[in-house]
Parts: sequence; structure tokens; C-alpha cells
Amino acid sequence: MGMSLGAPGTGRRRTRRRQAMSEINVTPMVDVMLVLLIIFMVSAPLLTVGVPIDLPQSEAKSIEQDKEPLTLSVNDKGKVFLQNDEIKLDDLVAKLEAVAQARGGKDARVFVRGDKNANYGDMMKVMGRLSGAGFHRVALVTEFEQGSKAQ
Repeated sequence: MGMSLGAPGTGRRRTRRRQAMSEINVTPMVDVMLVLLIIFMVSAPLLTVGVPIDLPQSEAKSIEQDKEPLTLSVNDKGKVFLQNDEIKLDDLVAKLEAVAQARGGKDARVFVRGDKNANYGDMMKVMGRLSGAGFHRVALVTEFEQGSKAQ
């Protein structure tokens, strides 16, 4: 006669499907983030401006800035650098205006880094060209003086 499939006592078991795990395992993500943190902590001091300059020391407080500053450097031999690229003094204004246009015009702050052994005349040539070109937000960069009291 007829057999009923799945009836009790026929020897077939119904298996329950396992539900998918809905929890995220965050351990691998934490491991990756810690490795990235260590890499950035080690590499951050190496990302400073690449022109080797021996800056004078000062007790002035540092300026807080959100984006990368526009930096001019004058080394002890009188060579002028815009960011990390050496430029001629005659080309300074044209290149600086082109870079400043992309960063918000002549209102952009310009940081001037001068070696402490740089010729005063060379520094004044650079500062004079900046002022003549209409850059009035100029800041001189120094190192914090060792042994001075922090306020």
C-alpha cells in the first residue's frame, strides 16, 4: 500500500539548518589597526620638510595649522627652496603665486625657514620679494629653544 514519507518512525530525521553567524569578529581588524598605528608613529617624524636647515631657536609658541603650509627655505649657501624644490630667486614670485592660487590665493600663510648661518641679505631679498608680491601672512620658522620655560 502507500508509504507516507516523513512519518514518525520511518527512520528519517529532519535536520535543522544552522543560522548564519551575525556577529563580526573584530580581532583581525584591531590587529591591522594597531600595525598601521605603529607604522604611522614611526614614519611621522620622517615626513618633515626635506631641506636640511639648522634653524635658530626661539621661545615663541607654535602656530596651529590644519593643512600643509606653504614653505620657503633659505639654506646657509643662499639657495632658495619652495617646499623641497630649489628655485631661482627671480622665479620665486611667479612660482609662489601659482602655488598660492591653488591653496586659496595670497591669503595663504607662507612659512620662511632660514638657516641660522644664512646671510641676512639673502633672507631680506626673499622677504622683500614676498612683501612686494602681496604676501602679507609670512611667518618665520624657528626651533623651540632648549632649556627655556614652557608656558
